[in-house]
Amino acid sequence: MVSLRFDEELRVFLATGRRGREVSVPADGTSTLGHLVEAAGVPLPEVGSMRVDGRDEPPSYRPGGGETIEVGPVRRPQRVESAGFLLDVHLGTLARRLRVLGVDTAYHNDRDDDELIEQANAERRVLLTRDRGLLRRRRLWAGAYVRGERPDDQLADVLDRFAPDLAPWTRCTACNGLLEPVAKEDVAHLLEPGTRREYDTFARCRTCGRAYWPGAHRPHLSAIVRRAGGR
Repeated sequence: MVSLRFDEELRVFLATGRRGREVSVPADGTSTLGHLVEAAGVPLPEVGSMRVDGRDEPPSYRPGGGETIEVGPVRRPQRVESAGFLLDVHLGTLARRLRVLGVDTAYHNDRDDDELIEQANAERRVLLTRDRGLLRRRRLWAGAYVRGERPDDQLADVLDRFAPDLAPWTRCTACNGLLEPVAKEDVAHLLEPGTRREYDTFARCRTCGRAYWPGAHRPHLSAIVRRAGGR
């Protein structure tokens, strides 16, 4: 048998009946360390160090019987050479909030798992998801499990884990395109009469042409920006 000792942060991935600190698994001499950890329920993208009887070993290591393995989480902040993030269909609100903060965030509500992996790999984006099975797909170059049920908690988790550079109010929340200042007369045809009357400062998305102004929703979004900046 091999003893897997999981850090507290990783125990959320274990089956309900196995959420103690230590999990014992058979050692057959052929299964890799990475296979044993994932078989216990923990996706490898969530794992940082793996120490076998006090020494660091890679996921390809094949444990023998009687060994004790300390499995730790990814160290935060996690630095990834990436163009940005790609979010799965269940994280639409998080995607909009990241875009408000100016973080390069791709999102589609009509992509299946294979399409998500293909895009993440092609564009070198970190795939953010709450689907643990998706993180176990071997073809995926980089992914992360988003902790939290509420969008506020999810955003806090992503900012804490990756510490991305923030540039609030620079991206379109609809398509992720970059915004640029624009004269009121250039977007007047897109505005309702009340908006034309009440506001004078506008921006427009370079990609989709959507117009933006500091409307009634601005205080709520400004609060999100302040909390993010405070981190």
